[in-house]
Amino acid sequence: MDPSHPTPHSSPFYRGRFAPSPTGPLHFGSLVTALGSYLDARAHGGEWLLRMEDLDPPREQPGAADAILRSLDAFGLHWDGALLYQHSRLDAYQVTVRRLQAAGLAFPCACSRTEIADSSLLGVGGPVYPGTCRHGLPPGKPARAIRLRVANDEILSFDDVLQGQIRQHLAKEVGDFVICRAGGYFAYQLAVVLDDAFQGITHVVRGADLLLSTPRQLYLQRLLHLPTLIYMHLPVAVNTADEKLSKQTHAAPVNDARAPALLFQALEFLRQEPPPELRRSTVAELLQWGVSRWQPLRMEGLPTLKIAFE
Repeated sequence: MDPSHPTPHSSPFYRGRFAPSPTGPLHFGSLVTALGSYLDARAHGGEWLLRMEDLDPPREQPGAADAILRSLDAFGLHWDGALLYQHSRLDAYQVTVRRLQAAGLAFPCACSRTEIADSSLLGVGGPVYPGTCRHGLPPGKPARAIRLRVANDEILSFDDVLQGQIRQHLAKEVGDFVICRAGGYFAYQLAVVLDDAFQGITHVVRGADLLLSTPRQLYLQRLLHLPTLIYMHLPVAVNTADEKLSKQTHAAPVNDARAPALLFQALEFLRQEPPPELRRSTVAELLQWGVSRWQPLRMEGLPTLKIAFE
């Protein structure tokens, strides 16, 4: 097993997905991701699946999942197969964590975020875990999380369709990373890897804000003998203050009644250059045009893009 040289999935079949979190209704940034992943799947003659990533109850908003589904329907973004809710997969996550611990590949950690931040080691996503609990919990301190053990010389690289080659020294830039958080909540890194494999996903199209977490997922895929996927990280929609559109930055929900106009704007954001006459088109006509003219490389090398409206 050599996680440093992942091999792209060799299947000629394309299966993509959109995986929103029900922390709020769909906003323009998440619409862009949904549309980009949909267009890429349909342009390849592939399937487009939907997964609701509902693993963070404290952050979830009541009714958000249903609101997201209504918006996707209003925008004509109809998925294939059954909708998968991550909360139905808890047993699979637990079994995998136990397997990794039994193999010595994961360990309990008692460190708080403050203690890790005090280590003053900075990496790609903030403080780097200093390895405090690698060889056992400090006396009298209970476990707060489960971390995956990263080899000291582990360098991961992959070629993203839009963002080019990404290289990351996991130990120096991330450290042993969490797969089960305090409170027993399973981490995104673990769940996304297991669920992509479970659903047979071959291509992942998502926002570039997740680009630097991909090496962790490649590492987990190799440890668990799962296929490596093909990744395309779309530009992230940011406001005039260069803030990612999100619930935290008070991004407005999409107006389902304005679906055609917003789809046109999303196509413009994705650099697809829809002609002006498409402004009067229906949702179905806009999606048909988008699939037939999909040219993702127009966004090559763009990690963020400002929206043209507020």
